[in-house]
Amino acid sequence: MKNKEVIEKILHYHPSMAGYEGCDGYKSGNPGAECTGVVCALVPTVEVIRKAAALGANLIITHEPIYYMTPDFPQWRGPFENRVYEEKRAILQEKGITVWRDHDHIHVHQPDGIFTGVLKYLGWEDYYRPDTAGIPMFYLCHLPETTVGELRQYLMEKLHLNGLRYIGDPGAKVSRVGLCAHLYPGGFCPQQGGDSEVYADYATLLIGEMEKENGIEVLIPGEIIEWDILSYIRDAVAMGKNKACMNIGHFNLEELGMRYMADWLPGLLDGTLPVTYVPTGDIFQYE
Repeated sequence: MKNKEVIEKILHYHPSMAGYEGCDGYKSGNPGAECTGVVCALVPTVEVIRKAAALGANLIITHEPIYYMTPDFPQWRGPFENRVYEEKRAILQEKGITVWRDHDHIHVHQPDGIFTGVLKYLGWEDYYRPDTAGIPMFYLCHLPETTVGELRQYLMEKLHLNGLRYIGDPGAKVSRVGLCAHLYPGGFCPQQGGDSEVYADYATLLIGEMEKENGIEVLIPGEIIEWDILSYIRDAVAMGKNKACMNIGHFNLEELGMRYMADWLPGLLDGTLPVTYVPTGDIFQYE
């Protein structure tokens, strides 16, 4: 089976995105080459590329960008020479690795193809409560009662983290946890209102869920900013309220979605090719 035939099967599995123009696509290599094995990874880091080669796999399916730019071009487009890019590209060519990105297509599943894997491998499938608030990329779980400190330790162990920044009283008892999307301005929900009107954005909707009676007690976001809901949580904690935030990080949060891909992809390929999940690992070190 050729690399492009593997990708065609994946695209057939995903919901149709007619006329799609976006970041998904080939980032390196030869789509027409015979596939010797598939690696599923969140980020096509140098370590992941080397592990794929050691496994004898020449196709990497990745979720996040390869060459350090938001549009994820398959080449460096900065106005200066990038030696790290050149060396990374050389490694890919030397190893004969093809990289294909699957970001938008996997997220368009209902339920989301990444967060399905996150819930599965956190062991929270039975605790998930389907959306009742209409908030995009929001997954509410009613866990058995635990403490903020115990939840932090659980997440570190499940996600193999080197550390975990958090806001909250480690002894506070909590059970209602919300996984959500990134907290950058303008994301996932149109901003509404001006200086003299009611204002609403994604963070405001989440604050609303935390303000409800029996609302969210712990928020687990992807990317973060600190001036809206995180500051709200900090002040709530100072007032003695059972609120917390687990700052896992974007890549660490979505890692398990690509582990999940390695569950369903072999069936698409009828078991004809080895499929391996290669963890990207925590990007941060803590002293």
